[in-house]
Amino acid sequence: MTKKELLFIIPSLDVGGGEKSLVNLLNQLDYSMYNVDLFLFNQQGLFMSYLPKEVNIIFPGRAFKAFNKPLYQALPSLINHNYHSLTVPRLQFWINNRIKRDKNINEQKGWKYYSQSIQPLEKEYDVSIGFLEKTSIYLCVDKVKAKKKIGFIHNDYEKLGMDPKIDNHYFAYLDHIVTVSTECLTVLNKYFPDHKRKISLMKNIVSPNLIHRMSKENNQVNQDDLTIVSVGRLSKQKGFDMAIKSCKLLVDKGYKIRWLIIGEGEERKKLTSLILKYQLEDIFLLVGVKSNPYPYIRMADIYVQPSRFEGKPIAVDEAKILHKPIVVTNFSTSRDQIEHNQNGLIAEMNVQSISATIEQLINSKKLRKKLTENLKKEKLGTEEEVFTFYKMIHG
Repeated sequence: MTKKELLFIIPSLDVGGGEKSLVNLLNQLDYSMYNVDLFLFNQQGLFMSYLPKEVNIIFPGRAFKAFNKPLYQALPSLINHNYHSLTVPRLQFWINNRIKRDKNINEQKGWKYYSQSIQPLEKEYDVSIGFLEKTSIYLCVDKVKAKKKIGFIHNDYEKLGMDPKIDNHYFAYLDHIVTVSTECLTVLNKYFPDHKRKISLMKNIVSPNLIHRMSKENNQVNQDDLTIVSVGRLSKQKGFDMAIKSCKLLVDKGYKIRWLIIGEGEERKKLTSLILKYQLEDIFLLVGVKSNPYPYIRMADIYVQPSRFEGKPIAVDEAKILHKPIVVTNFSTSRDQIEHNQNGLIAEMNVQSISATIEQLINSKKLRKKLTENLKKEKLGTEEEVFTFYKMIHG
């Protein structure tokens, strides 16, 4: 049987939910049936070492490398390498990114300049998959020859602040538009009724056996105090500013806790200032990115996801697999994963409610045990979702 040629596209393999979801999917594929290329804009990322050996990585060429430098370096580099035609788009790209509007819209509108530094791919594929919203999908449509094209949306589209008119144009060229939760599916159907027949659900792939195995590696968590863990990019979306203020309320009530945040991102400076303001330097710790966060989750007494919005956060599924008492905020998709008071607690999206809900768990070992025991009874693996993917690419 001739193998199908697949191309996956994602900006990088830095730690993130979409990136982890892709790595999990790639580790489930049957490579006797597929040849797989992976297009990355960025050559670095902590998940690179988790890729199966069968995956062939493709990077953009020299023009993109020159274009992607800071402006003061990009212009001389483009000229020195005889990419003179890209100097004006590079200036336009810089101006676009200086306009004060939602960064997602800047990324959408910047693509028409950015894309000029990327040559169309020569190889023709059976299926091309833009695995994240925006740039991954735009490249899939504009730069790839494929018999079938698929785009993934990993977030609640309504909360992303994007321009649906731009996406509506690109979605017209896709055969499937895939999202990760029923709430996200409802939102996409609302925003893109013309593409309703293309929109479908495929859950993120998580593997309990792998997670339990990796969770047994050593870590440096000091367990003298009750330990809270959260995982996510340091961005406004993840709500870690609310977490810091919630932590302050708990400390002021006399609770001896330690709260670890696993992740990195653009809000680090702001969050660090907030930690200093509330004198939580030894209590609320930004420990950075960890390619293996599972030992931290395993050692946690409570897992908290204080997000403002989500698609379907993989970290919550991972905390469920490790049977942790969980607190999530009431983001629109929270009930896709948590049934309040059965396998976790749902707090309102404010500092007082997050703090009070955590306090409830701290004070009740009985409740923590109940949530843990209920999670042990749940079927939590989603490896079979690979068959949803197979059906999509063969259908």
